[in-house]
Amino acid sequence: MRVIAGTAKGRRLKSVPGEGTRPITDRVKEALFNILAPQMEGARFLDLYAGTGSVGIEALSRGAESAVFVEYGRRAARVLEENLRLTGFQDRSHMVRDDVFHFLANTPWGPFDIIYIAPPQHRNLWALTLQSLDERSHLLALGGVAIAQVYPKEYQPLGLAHLALIDQRRYGSTLLLFYSGKGR
Repeated sequence: MRVIAGTAKGRRLKSVPGEGTRPITDRVKEALFNILAPQMEGARFLDLYAGTGSVGIEALSRGAESAVFVEYGRRAARVLEENLRLTGFQDRSHMVRDDVFHFLANTPWGPFDIIYIAPPQHRNLWALTLQSLDERSHLLALGGVAIAQVYPKEYQPLGLAHLALIDQRRYGSTLLLFYSGKGR
């Protein structure tokens, strides 16, 4: 796992031992950031279920102003902190060791320009997280985008009041769902 582009291009990132995290492939990460490129410079980025921090670190490397990483797992949080040190992004980031739902209900940060959601598979957490975010749509900046990384067989349309599905892209066993605020 490595940083693909930007100021930290080529830096190798540490991974979490075991099966507890599901790192994004370089192919999917490259496609994601090609889509997000026009929004990246100066963006405020929120990485939920951050794992190793690979996605938020890529955002920082490509010009995001700041990133907040939310990770509950102790081992993953330690690896994430190490990856932030390795890339030199500690000064532009905050690592929060917390449950995502607790964080969303109590965060002092926001709004965010880009929110990335990549929870463990097969638990419907992507849908529950989007529903929670929908209830707190003020956390997504005007013109912002929330992206959910989903196993394609888990996908089901959601009835959201404030967020609308605006795009979806499939890359093998990864589906990226893009949401923006309705009427924004």
